[in-house]
Amino acid sequence: MYTKQQKELIFLLKNDSLPYVELSILPKDILIHKSTKMSFEHYQGGKEMRKQSKIFSLLAIALAFALVVAGCGGAKPAPAEPGSSDVIKIGIFEPLTGDNAAGGQMTLEGMELANKLYPEVLGKKVELVVVDNKSDKAEAANAVSRLIDNDKVSVILGSYSSGLSMAGGQIAKDKGVPVIGCSPTNPLVTLDNDYYFRVCFIDPFQGAVMANYAINELGITKAAIIKENGSDYSVGLARFFYNAFTEAGGEIVADIDYQKGDNDFTAQLGSINSAGPEVIFAPGDFGPSALLIKQAREMGIEVPFLGGDTWEVGEFLELGGAEVEGATYSSHFTADEPATEMTQTFLDAFKAEYPEQNPNAFAALGFDTYILALDAMTRAESAEPAAIKDALAQTTDFVGATGLITLDENGDATKSAVVNQVVDGAFTFKMIIEPK
Repeated sequence: MYTKQQKELIFLLKNDSLPYVELSILPKDILIHKSTKMSFEHYQGGKEMRKQSKIFSLLAIALAFALVVAGCGGAKPAPAEPGSSDVIKIGIFEPLTGDNAAGGQMTLEGMELANKLYPEVLGKKVELVVVDNKSDKAEAANAVSRLIDNDKVSVILGSYSSGLSMAGGQIAKDKGVPVIGCSPTNPLVTLDNDYYFRVCFIDPFQGAVMANYAINELGITKAAIIKENGSDYSVGLARFFYNAFTEAGGEIVADIDYQKGDNDFTAQLGSINSAGPEVIFAPGDFGPSALLIKQAREMGIEVPFLGGDTWEVGEFLELGGAEVEGATYSSHFTADEPATEMTQTFLDAFKAEYPEQNPNAFAALGFDTYILALDAMTRAESAEPAAIKDALAQTTDFVGATGLITLDENGDATKSAVVNQVVDGAFTFKMIIEPK
């Protein structure tokens, strides 16, 4: 039997709550493997060395504790396989803090709303396991690992931001658990990864939509691009706009970069203005995009601004104020033109759940990832990751809140795009553009 002090020590060790422990108070049957001992050869003086040799790091003790069988009542049972219990776990990795938090929070609201409407599948309760990827690529990879290894989820939803999605995607592929992306539009997210799927269109289509809008709807032939250097989303979408615009006969008169974290864009905007564009394409995140449009207007630059799907968050309007009036961007969704019966279901539920908010594209996409996951499990008649992955690959004409979704050979959604514009301080529907 262990003493009270030893029992408390064991509890703290199990819960990672003890930074250091004195060797003399360990239970005698907690053996310290020689490979886990800290090395103190570099310490000088016998007394100091003896003192230091009694202290071990938490990592060493935790590892030694895991090796003990006899003193802890026998070996632990193997963890349950995904879907084997009375609860089916769906993992979520979204940026709930950091630069991308606004988009991540809206997406999560849509997922949670769908879970509230459809809380069961295959006769079992669905539990959402949410991990904040903190708008950081390393954290995104860690989040996916945790969801798979610790939480034993059957499928993962996320993430807002292509870079975060790619960071987690390879982990999911290696571990054999499917992921359904909500709004990561960069083509590389699903490239060579048959475990990653998405309910959104991709940037080659989005870039072409905005390039053709500029030429066909605005009647212009000269455009400038300002993008965030190092952003997978911004750089990729800028390239696809460039290609589509020039192939349609347009000319890119300036292609300028800014850096992550910049908040003064006057130098870049001055160079762009000198080039004489008729429109400016700014495929950045909502924060820097709103600021650079605001600064452009303050500098007297009056040409139209076009952007991508990241602009559809309330913070874009708040940061940009009256200066973002007329800004036009591509989106995945409009509340003004319900695409399917599920669109109306989503709208009604969203307004009831969040009466102070307007329905938005990211919530609708999050909603679609969840109901598609349930649809795949139903078709597979299984919550096993491999079976879900195979069912997702066969998705055709799925009725989502953002429209009909068919997944191609890469796991990408073939679907229409929406063009919205800021009018009287609100996001307003302009048109729907179908893929050719």
